Amino acid sequence: MTRGHLTAAAGTLVALALLAGSAAALPHREPEPSPGPLRLVSFDTCAEALTRLRAAASASVGPWGFQPGWRSGMAPGGLAEPAMVPKTADGARAAGAAAEHSGTNNHEPGADEPDLVKTDGRRIVTVTGGVLRVVDPATRRATGQLDLTGGGRFGWSPDSLLLHGDRALVLARSAAVRPTPGLPGVRRPATAPPADVPAGPRLLLVDLAGRPTLTGTYRVDGSLLDARLTGPTARVVVRSQPRLGFPVLGEDATDAQRLAANRAVIARAGLDAWLPTYDWTEGGRSGDGQVGCDRLSATADSTGTVVLTVLSFDLAAGRLGDGDPVSVAGDADTVYGTAGSLYLAGQRQRPGQLRPRGWLGSGDPTTVIHQFDTGAPGRPRYLASGAVPGTLINQYALSEWQGHLRVATTSGDERGARPATESAVYVLTRRDGALTRIGAVSGLGRGERIHSVRYLGPTGYVVTFRRTDPLYSLDLTDPAAPRVTGELKITGYSAYLHPAGEGRLIGVGQEADTNGRVQGLQVSLFDVADPARPTRLAQYHLPRAGAAAEFDPHAFLYDPRTGLVALPVHDGSVLLLRVTDGTVTRAGAIAHPGRAPVARSVLVGSTLWTVSHAGLRASEPSGGTALAWLPAT
Repeated sequence: MTRGHLTAAAGTLVALALLAGSAAALPHREPEPSPGPLRLVSFDTCAEALTRLRAAASASVGPWGFQPGWRSGMAPGGLAEPAMVPKTADGARAAGAAAEHSGTNNHEPGADEPDLVKTDGRRIVTVTGGVLRVVDPATRRATGQLDLTGGGRFGWSPDSLLLHGDRALVLARSAAVRPTPGLPGVRRPATAPPADVPAGPRLLLVDLAGRPTLTGTYRVDGSLLDARLTGPTARVVVRSQPRLGFPVLGEDATDAQRLAANRAVIARAGLDAWLPTYDWTEGGRSGDGQVGCDRLSATADSTGTVVLTVLSFDLAAGRLGDGDPVSVAGDADTVYGTAGSLYLAGQRQRPGQLRPRGWLGSGDPTTVIHQFDTGAPGRPRYLASGAVPGTLINQYALSEWQGHLRVATTSGDERGARPATESAVYVLTRRDGALTRIGAVSGLGRGERIHSVRYLGPTGYVVTFRRTDPLYSLDLTDPAAPRVTGELKITGYSAYLHPAGEGRLIGVGQEADTNGRVQGLQVSLFDVADPARPTRLAQYHLPRAGAAAEFDPHAFLYDPRTGLVALPVHDGSVLLLRVTDGTVTRAGAIAHPGRAPVARSVLVGSTLWTVSHAGLRASEPSGGTALAWLPAT
């Protein structure tokens, strides 16, 4: 291939082929035809990158800018259960050792997900409203607090953190910079937004060894998509849009004139408009920069409207630095991680046909997936890309198992009284830089769409819903021939599925009448021991209610030792349930002063801690009896 053309990622991917680490090859199988195989590509020169981005953006822009969701000139705002740390051999806790504790309800072991509370058994760390707090669960006392708003200089959006040893990495999704002269010691890049508009996500490194101390900050253009922590390495994914100021023409202007004016702006834009900028502070030093064109890759059908950037930080080193960024000119809305892989997935957008994410209308939606190797420290190494028909519900629709990737999607047109939709599970394998389909089972839930998915080793469970809830069980043992083994139809649906021991599955969702009208929270216990005959053993129904876990699995806590389930619910309290081998019963509830909405629950030893913006409450988990209240100050 001559210069001036894209070069294949498999051989000369400048932006990502330099990435450290290696991965074992996935099992080799003869592929079946796969829709739209893709690869990330790099550029021979910065001029070539600019030419391609301009051309793609020009083809994608319309009279009113990039749609949908475009904001001109700025960026838009354990596998089975929480791991329990084992006790010492005699069942007692050694002095200074961590207590047995629950962890974040992660999708996969070895890939920790950011959340607003973390515990290692020795301390509980929370971040709410821009304030980080540290609690000693043994003494039930607050031991530290750190205001991360810069003395009120920053507004604060919902935030989360990752914890490794004595260091916490706080992720603020979009800390709006209030109008001030500027941060001391930090030179704002010329391309940074003005100080009175959202400045993009901020990352803050906090040392917890003694009194909490801020040791480093990092700001980058865009919006925070997600992050994963594998070992000491945090990888943060940011989504940004080009900084293009489209003109506002008068009411008499035609669409053709508006389109021409927008394309003229794109034709004059430099590469700086697409490449994200960042700035950082650390130990009295500061710096700024921009992702280089040698760190930029693209999909062959990139629309030029979105850039994804993956940042890598070694928390063990105690410094952030420049984040070692790499960028992809392509879109994604889902991040899925394992101990050795990072996947970015999103709906394929074609120039001139941009649609909202998750759109199921006319046309054939396609999900594009890029796989990266994260088995070694440092920035991820690009491995392969692929595509499957349909759209994803969330990261739980993806599962890597024994070298294969399972993907559950819904396709078709869901508009009208009789939606023409159906769902499928595809099995992909990696070969020659492509994620190639080798097996599929389709025709699930015709006229419905997926509401939840869970994979447990060689078995998969898919819930679809419109008026009733088919819970499908699938045998995925043979990746070339996945098959449905059983189906259970009940009213309502489960929006989150969680394993509860051998042959048992907990579902959290909504009850519904026979016409599909929701009736309130339901928690179901399913017997899935016989893959041909899944059954529901028990159900708890709370009318006119909902649970945060229906939308955010991090809000779900399950203790397999006692059967305790803790669910933040609609009225701000935490509902406590007890799940036995065949029953689901109410055990109590926990509320915070002032009815402050409780967001999370964690177990440390024999104490249940609940977290809200008002503070932390320690309670007895069997019924919710209050033991201590630590108000936020």
